Amino acid sequence: MSNDTKTLLIGYAEKYETEEFINGDPSWFMHQVTGTENQEAMAFIASCLSYGSRKQFMQKIQMILDWSRGETDQWVRSGEFENQIAQGDKRCFYRLYTYDTMNQFLRAYSRLMAEHDTLGNYVRNNAHDCLSAVEAICRYFSSLGISVVIPKDTQSACKRVCMFLRWMVRDNSPVDLGLWKDFIDRKTLIIPMDTHVLQESVRLGLLSSKTATMNTALRLSAALAEIFPDDPMKGDFALFGFGVDN
Repeated sequence: MSNDTKTLLIGYAEKYETEEFINGDPSWFMHQVTGTENQEAMAFIASCLSYGSRKQFMQKIQMILDWSRGETDQWVRSGEFENQIAQGDKRCFYRLYTYDTMNQFLRAYSRLMAEHDTLGNYVRNNAHDCLSAVEAICRYFSSLGISVVIPKDTQSACKRVCMFLRWMVRDNSPVDLGLWKDFIDRKTLIIPMDTHVLQESVRLGLLSSKTATMNTALRLSAALAEIFPDDPMKGDFALFGFGVDN
């Protein structure tokens, strides 16, 4: 990796990791609720819906925020979500998710809360770094038959789970919350990889692979750690900025 590439990405990270970044980004929603439990729940649901058309999925996350009236943790924990998202309702909620799909997912999430109090507590007791945290989250939901909203394993890049973990782990950021900083080291975070991130990384010479898998995401995260050794996921903002400006 050339020094020019390193300098370029450091500049983009500084330019784009700002308070303004959250406007139009799904991370915006976790900043609209108060209390760590509400922030965690809102962030998790928002991350799970963040694929496809940003304009469309932002509307769906807004519906969750409105229905829960900002008390997202209690809305899930108490089963109040059943009033809006009914079991057996086969209407489309968003793309691959029917209302019934979302109901099953939220039931599983509510069960996790009943068993472990919060998702953070579950991860704290079942993981030691980002990869094992992704594995633990996938394993729990897969054990309850949830494989549409949460990947069943880490064969794929698990982009949305990795994005959620970035939000939860990175501190001293105007975007990320850092609620889990005490038990997951931000140096172990994995890049939320999609086709766009993959293409930009290949353009910059950070990767040669053309397939977005977990192994590819780990290789890119290691490359970003060479540029940002204390905080590799600054590279997420850098790659975003590079894509916007180019």
